[in-house]
Amino acid sequence: MKKTIEQKLYERKFHRPNRFLYWLYHLLARILILNKYRPNIVIKDDINQCQGPCFLIWNHLSRIDHAYLVEAAYPKRMNILAGYNEFFRSHLAFPFKIMSILPKKNYAKDILGIKAMMSILKEGGCVAFSPEGMSSIYGTNQPIVGGTGHLLKHCGVPVYFLKMRGEYLANTKVCLDERVGRCDAEMSLLFSSQDLAALSKEEIEDRINLAFKNDDYEWGHENHVRWETGGRICEHLNDICFRCPKCGSDLTMVAAGNEIRCSHCGNGAKMNDYYEFEPFDKDCVLPVSPSAWVKEERYAIIKEIRKDPHYSYAVKVQLGFLPTYRYLKHKKTTELRGEGLFSIDHEGVHFRGQKDGQPYSFDLNYFEVFSLVIVTDTSYFGLYVGEEYMEFFPDTPCVGKLLFLTEEMHRLHANTWKCFPWDASMYEGLDEIKH
Repeated sequence: MKKTIEQKLYERKFHRPNRFLYWLYHLLARILILNKYRPNIVIKDDINQCQGPCFLIWNHLSRIDHAYLVEAAYPKRMNILAGYNEFFRSHLAFPFKIMSILPKKNYAKDILGIKAMMSILKEGGCVAFSPEGMSSIYGTNQPIVGGTGHLLKHCGVPVYFLKMRGEYLANTKVCLDERVGRCDAEMSLLFSSQDLAALSKEEIEDRINLAFKNDDYEWGHENHVRWETGGRICEHLNDICFRCPKCGSDLTMVAAGNEIRCSHCGNGAKMNDYYEFEPFDKDCVLPVSPSAWVKEERYAIIKEIRKDPHYSYAVKVQLGFLPTYRYLKHKKTTELRGEGLFSIDHEGVHFRGQKDGQPYSFDLNYFEVFSLVIVTDTSYFGLYVGEEYMEFFPDTPCVGKLLFLTEEMHRLHANTWKCFPWDASMYEGLDEIKH
């Protein structure tokens, strides 16, 4: 009987990459990616001084981060983790196999990923992964996924850290354009084996979150970095900057070219090649950056859902699933096989609709889901429902709003994936109106 793609992946044996293929990978990454972005990579602690197994972690800013990892660590061969769903895409399947890329399930129970990592460490290899789980959505870091401290302490091997700066601005998640500017990276030893033995799991995670603290927009402004944007710097920015800072209207922002404007009140701005807003006139109200904008939106949603015990939001979506036997072509991420209504309320996230022409539905509570999987860009999102990965394509640009609603409903009702200590002020004084 023919094996499915999933069966083949679960049966795959993972090993350290072949030396020649890794050299070729390094060469191509340098020629095709790094030479374009003029990288500044500083090595404070050389990972090649580590003779045994180790981890390399990084604050995940963009889809080109792998090139920086390879350059900073070379000639150390590493096995990089990538999203499980990416292994079903035809243009990635073969290179992932020959380079022994390790699969991980974003924000889900991940036995396959853990087994793959352990097999590499037993070979004395280096495993590279991002504890955030996904690349940055708005140019800032997310809290790392719970259990990271437990994993690192259990393994007890040195943990190196590559601090990224600027890579998000080169490859934002709202627009897939490649923008050339300045990108920095710095390699250091974050934890020795002795450090991990002495620290608690919680202390390990706190140190990682603090080390990862970053806002690429702030960094770019402080260093006055200019980017080659081709006049498209605001393309799809309304996916995350969806609420008007002036009139408060929801999902009324329209972004294209180098402008973003509210269709309700006209408030808006142009954005220059330094990612700086230039308001249309003196009456326009704009935050200092997109990252500051989304923070204001998050705060508004925090207040809104805590004041309304009956809050709900729903959107029509198309529903995509991973293929069974044939790899996805034309850079597709899933096969569209259904449609229906995706909704969020105080009970959880829900879907009511059809799959393959038959009724299909699910309900997830906030102990089962704490965020959405934003894989390639902010036009759609993914979720694991049980062991199955699926993607949702809304008929309106509202993924940024859905993301905030999911995360803040989780923090209200479950709060196992906590906010950063430096963001705790957003929740002060709101406990008395919890529902």
